[in-house]
Amino acid sequence: MKIGAVAKLTDLSVKSIRYYHDIGLVETRKNENGYREYSQAEVDALCFIQHCRALGFTLEDCKALLDLQQNTQRNAADVKALAQQHLDDIEQRIDQLSNLKQQLQHLIKDCQGGSQPNCAILKGLSPRS
Repeated sequence: MKIGAVAKLTDLSVKSIRYYHDIGLVETRKNENGYREYSQAEVDALCFIQHCRALGFTLEDCKALLDLQQNTQRNAADVKALAQQHLDDIEQRIDQLSNLKQQLQHLIKDCQGGSQPNCAILKGLSPRS
């Protein structure tokens, strides 16, 4: 299967597929005229990667998960640990974003708006002496 068809099937861009090939996430063979031909197994791997990326996994994590998926001797605890670490990272980012949200809400609440030059938001963003 040619790369354009693979892109449609996997919901990935041709550029992403080429990049994943270049960094060794997915390997495929080139035919006589130099075009890459993708097998069903490679399409499945790209779908797997796309799903991992949609869940926010890094490319490094995608590689590890793909390796684990393709290893019939894998230990499910390894997969769970990787997913748990990712979830922990997401929860930490959510906490950080929640804190940012509260700070911005406070700044916006303190700002009276209008046409006067004084702005509580700018004052709140300025370094304190």
